[in-house]
Parts: sequence; structure tokens; C-alpha cells
Amino acid sequence: MEIVTSFPEGFLWGAATSAYQCEGAAEGYGKKDNQQDVINREIHDEYGYADASVASDHYHHYKEDVALMAEMGFSSYRFSINWARVLPDGVGEPNPEGVEFYHNLLHELHAHNIEPVVTMWHYDLPMALVNKYGGWGSRQIVDDFEYYACFILNEYKDEVKYWLTINEQSIVVNYIDRKNKLTNEQKFDPKFRYQANHYMNLAHARAAIAVHEIVPGGQCGAALDMAPYYPHTCDPKDILAAKNASNFKNYFYMDAYICGEYTESVLAYLKRQGLMFDIQPGDMELIKKGSECFDFLGINYYQSACVKAPTPGAARRSKQNNKIGKGGHVVYEVQPDLFEGCKNEFIGDTDFSMPIDPVGLEYVLEDINDRYHIPVMICENGFGAYDKLEKDGSIHDPYRIEYIREHIKAMKAAIANGVKLLGYNPWSAFDLLSTSNGIAKRYGFVYVDRTDDDVKECKRYRKDSFYWYKNVIATNGKNLE
Repeated sequence: MEIVTSFPEGFLWGAATSAYQCEGAAEGYGKKDNQQDVINREIHDEYGYADASVASDHYHHYKEDVALMAEMGFSSYRFSINWARVLPDGVGEPNPEGVEFYHNLLHELHAHNIEPVVTMWHYDLPMALVNKYGGWGSRQIVDDFEYYACFILNEYKDEVKYWLTINEQSIVVNYIDRKNKLTNEQKFDPKFRYQANHYMNLAHARAAIAVHEIVPGGQCGAALDMAPYYPHTCDPKDILAAKNASNFKNYFYMDAYICGEYTESVLAYLKRQGLMFDIQPGDMELIKKGSECFDFLGINYYQSACVKAPTPGAARRSKQNNKIGKGGHVVYEVQPDLFEGCKNEFIGDTDFSMPIDPVGLEYVLEDINDRYHIPVMICENGFGAYDKLEKDGSIHDPYRIEYIREHIKAMKAAIANGVKLLGYNPWSAFDLLSTSNGIAKRYGFVYVDRTDDDVKECKRYRKDSFYWYKNVIATNGKNLE
């Protein structure tokens, strides 16, 4: 195999955030509630974790944050626009202060030669649309998403080339009640998540078409959470379970985005299980047209997964992640007659029970390239941990450096095998709100000094990983020590 020592010329090095997890300024400033504002207030009341009202206060620190990105040498920054900040009611009159905030942020990025990679929707649907018709539960959302997409595309078309329509559609489907503010009817409708997924595909298609119509030279993609699914044993039933899981959790979403069609085996399974969603005349033609405007795939990679043949008679359940930051405490997913999640004994994990598997990133990248032959951008990848601010202002995070180093090595291996990799934007540029674990679970290269119950001044401190990543970028990935 060819040895790749550095990355292609023009490779985008940066990091990522999302609006509701970092901006703060959630109340006032012309903005109205989005569903993550509400959900995180509820999580705060139940678990004591921080809500989204202040988060990392990026709204007031954006110039300082961009300066820190520039100091690290970023050539890209992936972030999202808060729909309810620019269009408080989802559609209709814009909020001038919110619109101006993103112009100011984009101006700051360009002044430091940082390429913006903008996500249209990162879970934060305006509550106005949720209250009006149930959000993703209504076909009306397709028209309203297109309205929103066209608004921001026209507003920022001269400042943004790379656009991601929807973040982690598969996660939204899998954790439907934690990524959406649901009505009681939606909570108890087993078909709801798959119908919502179909509406997301239609909304994505409309937005992708709009990117090509409105933005000169615009590039459109979407960011998917990806994991390779390994069989627990060599038992043919476990092998089949792994194939089923890959179809159900990965290809079902990529086939729609990239090929404009649904994976046949997954549709057959949904029909057998009484979960099949409604497809109206013209829907698949729209999804197909959207696929023709799909330029690159965004990958959010944190972990691999292990599955086995499902226990006969086991009830359907979603995976329940570790909320307490101590080992274990994971409830694995079950899809009856398809697959059942289990622990992989061959790899380690974080304090939050997230498997650590750099080889899985190489697997995913090469699998996508071999199947779809499409450029890929890594839009999230990172290590969530309890970081400690020392008295001298230092933060020692060797575990994060080791994690990212090994994943960059996996990226090099994938490039050597023909993968067309556009950039690397790990999670996260600076510490921000984790919906499941609050502020204590930190991912950033920059430490934000606040706790779940005390926002303090949100002062910024450089972690050891900040200086290490700066050196990686300066050598275009050649020096990882």
C-alpha cells in the first residue's frame, strides 16, 4: 500500500459546532424558542445539566473564538444556522439582528481565510412550527424547510460555498423523542419516525436543488452519523444481523441521499413490521432529483457498533446512551427479527461508554467510497471527557490527542486506498453543551470555563490538544507527535 504521510493540497482542517449547543443568547435578541431550547430546559430540570440559554456564549465571543481558530491554523469551520434566530416563526418576517449575526460571523471567518461549512438544520426546529403542526410530523414542513433554505441561501450565497442540509438524520430517527418535541400522538405512533424521515428526505431534496440554483459554485451535502456494524461472532446468523444493521442504519439513508432510492430490504422489513410510511406520487421523483444535486457526504464518526442475531421475541427498543459518565450503563438497540446490539470485547471505550475504534473510521470511509464513489468530508469526530482546568490555566488532555491522532492515521490509510477526503472538522472547536451530558462532557480544543450550574464568564483557555492540533495542521497532517 502507498504510504500517505501528509494530506492533499487544499485539504480543509478545522472543527465543528452547532448553534444551540454553543451560541447561547437563546432568549431575546429577536429570537424565539426552538425545540432544543425547550428540550434542554426539560433536561436541566430532570438531570441538572445546563440548558441552552447561555451554552458557550459564542454569540458574544465569536470574534475571540474565530481568532483562536485562526491561531490553530483552521482552513474550515463547520457550524449551523439557528433557524429560529433568523426566522423566529419558521417562515415569514426575518429577524434582522439574527441575520446580521451570521453575516458578522462569516465576515470574521473570511477575514482569517477560514472556509465556512454551514449546516442548515442541526436539531433546532422553531417551536412555532412544532406548535403549529407538529414539526416533522406534517408534510407542511417540506415547504417550510424549502422556504428557510432559500432564505439563507439567498442571504449568504456570496459567503458560503459548502452547505449541509440536515445533521444526522439517522440519529433523529433513532432518538426521535430526544431530538424532537413530540405530541402525545407522535410519541405513541410507531410509524412516526419513518414518516418523519421521509419528510426529511423530501426537505433535503428541495434544499439541495436550491443550493445548485441559488449559490454560484455551491456544493451540497448532508451530515450522517456513521458506524460500521460488526458481527459479534462468526455465526452466520450474527453475520446476517450485521448486514441487516448496515442496511437499516447506514445504507437506508445514504441510498436516498446519493442514489435517490430507498434500500429494498429495509422497505420490506418496515412493511413486515407494520412500520411502512406513506409515499405520495411524485415523492420519489423529487428524492431522485435531489440526489443529482448531492456533491459530497458529510460523515460524523465517533464509534463502531457490534450486533448479533436478535433474541427471539425481544421487544423493539432504541439504544440508551450513558447519561452519568461512568463506565457501562448502556442499553443496546433491538430491532426484532433483524439485529440486536451488544458490546464489542475487542475495543475500549470512554467514560461515557462510547467505543473507541479508529479502524472503524477507515472501514466506513472505504466502504462509502467503494459503494458510492463520492467525495467525503468528516464533519464530526471527537473525544468527550471530564477535563480539568489547572491553577496555572493549563488543561492536559492526552486522551483526546491520542484519540484524534489514531483517527487521522485511519484517514491516511483510507486516502491511500482511494478515498476522496475533502476535510476534517472534529467535534468540537471549543467546549459546548452536550444534550445528553451537559457541560461536564467536554470535546473542545478550547476550554470554556463554566459549569452546569454556574456560567461564570465563559473564559477561554487553550488545552494541550490545541497546541498539538495546531502543529498537525501546520504540517498538513505529517507530524502527529
